Amino acid sequence: MKISGIRAQVRDAQRVNVMVDGVYRFSLDISQVISLGIKVGAEYTKEELRGLEQESLFGKVYARALEYALTRPRSQREMKDYLYRKTRDTRRKDGAVKPGISEETAARVLDKLLEKKHVDDEAFASYWVENRKLRKGVSARRLAQEMASKGVDRQIIDEVLATTDREDIEELRKVISKKRTRYDDEKKLIAYLAGQGFSYDTIREALDAPDDEA
Repeated sequence: MKISGIRAQVRDAQRVNVMVDGVYRFSLDISQVISLGIKVGAEYTKEELRGLEQESLFGKVYARALEYALTRPRSQREMKDYLYRKTRDTRRKDGAVKPGISEETAARVLDKLLEKKHVDDEAFASYWVENRKLRKGVSARRLAQEMASKGVDRQIIDEVLATTDREDIEELRKVISKKRTRYDDEKKLIAYLAGQGFSYDTIREALDAPDDEA
């Protein structure tokens, strides 16, 4: 069977449709066309074409996973969970079942994302600490719990927290400034702050500070 045409897609300028014996067979991104040496007139066996179809699927899944990774830094566990969902069969609106991708394809996509540093737990941890610091006050303990729930190794968590300039007392003051008026009972406020991961000593220090420091 022969490659009879390679046509640029209208919706995605980075992908092309590949025709085999005058009929559409699969699509590839431009880098795949180059790396695989796809050319008009090249002949392939049925088995070789099935291999190219797998490359087509890999390219599509990788592109979607890359988009997911670029919306914000992702931990390795988050990406694994995302790709695992892709392995599950889904039902279309018309009732037809869309088969999930193979576990091998999912693993290959993850490996490439890790190789290209598009998924990196250290980068994710640094982003997470900075983002949470900017959004609202949060304790180091809570940050560590959140990152651990995302699958980040404890050593990476400790290293990132050690290099940040954030301090629990400053973060706590942010929380107190937002929440203090909601609690007419200081004990309830202290209980709330402790539940956010702040130590009692830090809470006491912040609450006892003059108003112009709190």
